[in-house]
Parts: sequence; C-alpha cells; structure tokens
Amino acid sequence: MPAAIAPSTPTASVYARRIARRATVLAATAALSVTGLLTTAPTAQAAMPTPVSAATARTYLASLTVKAEGSSSGYSRDLFPHWITQSGACNTREVVLKRDGSGVVQDSSCAAVSGSWFSEYDGATWTVASDLDIDHMVPLAEAWRSGANSWTTSKRQQFANDLTRPQLIAVTDNVNQSKGDQDPAEWLPSRTSYRCTYVRAWVHTKYYWGLSVDSAEKSALQSVLNGC
Repeated sequence: MPAAIAPSTPTASVYARRIARRATVLAATAALSVTGLLTTAPTAQAAMPTPVSAATARTYLASLTVKAEGSSSGYSRDLFPHWITQSGACNTREVVLKRDGSGVVQDSSCAAVSGSWFSEYDGATWTVASDLDIDHMVPLAEAWRSGANSWTTSKRQQFANDLTRPQLIAVTDNVNQSKGDQDPAEWLPSRTSYRCTYVRAWVHTKYYWGLSVDSAEKSALQSVLNGC
C-alpha cells in the first residue's frame, strides 16, 4: 500500500473498537429507525454521482449478459490497485470522504480530521473518518467473477477508483464488511428506502464496465427496480 495513504488507514486498535461496538451500532440503528430519526440524510450531505433512472436501469439490465458467475481463482485485491493519488496528497479514499461528508476538514496530508458522514446503507451518522469504509458498489471480487478477470491491471485500477460512475460511497465500516463481495441476490442495504438507488447504481456500474450478471442477481435487481 502506498505510503501516501497511511493517514487514512485504520489501526489495529480501530479494528478492535469496530468489533467491540458492532452490536451497539446495530441495536442503535434499529432503535433510531423505529423512531424515524434516520430516515433522511442531513441536508448538507453530499453524495456519490447520481445513478441512472429506474427506467434506464431496467433497459440497461435487459442488455447485460446473463451467465453463471465465474471462479474466484486467481483473484487478489492487489490486482485492482486502489486508493491511488488523485491530486496532490489526496488519494481516492480521501476524495470520497470529502465528497460524501458535511463540513469535512482535511490536514496537510489530505486526511479527514473532522466532519460528519451519513451512511446511506444503514442510516447511521459518524464524526470520525476511521468509522467509515469506502464501499465499491460492485465489489472487486464480484467484478472479477463477472468479467474483470480478463481486464488489464490498468483497467482494473480505473474501475477500483471510479469517481465518475456511482461506484464508490462512504458507509459504516461494519456494514461494508458485512456486505463483503455479495451481489444484490445475497445482500441489500438494511435501509429499505435506499435500495432503489442502490440497485440503480449497481446496474449503472455493471453496464458501463461491461460486466455480466448471473440469473439470481438479475432477478433480484429486477424485483427491486420494479418497485422503484
């Protein structure tokens, strides 16, 4: 990992803190959702690029190649160089943290030292950058199994750092880890009001990058899109 991104890399103590608070985060999120306190993001909140409309997503989905998911053999995150330098001392992670947060202050190394972030997946709000992961909407391993295994490393790098499509978003770290490399047939955000945006972004990204879908994945995407 390049030395330039060290300021934003969680330490061992941060990982320990994440695990210790997992149950608390889930319980708090559930309780707040019941009261309606987490139904909307703060008005000053920025966001990832807007995905295509549901109608366009349905058209895109119909044109995607449907095939059985490929093997994970040979996969490594290192084959998708990510959090590359975008400008000056700022890498992709820091750019997304700045974009997706409210009142974000960065130090001379571009690390976010303060701000507020609303996690669209679960409705939680965070004020410490290390509590957030930058999620690849279409996970790297999922992309590998859907066609990216045949790409050049340069193309995989572009995909892993795509700031133009709705492919990167700052979310609660534990939630991102629970998603892992699952597709929408296996995992969807617990915040149901965001699921339409989520699948629109998923289809938008797969369409742009020419990735395939498996039959269960396509059915899950169609089901959500039909309700959008």
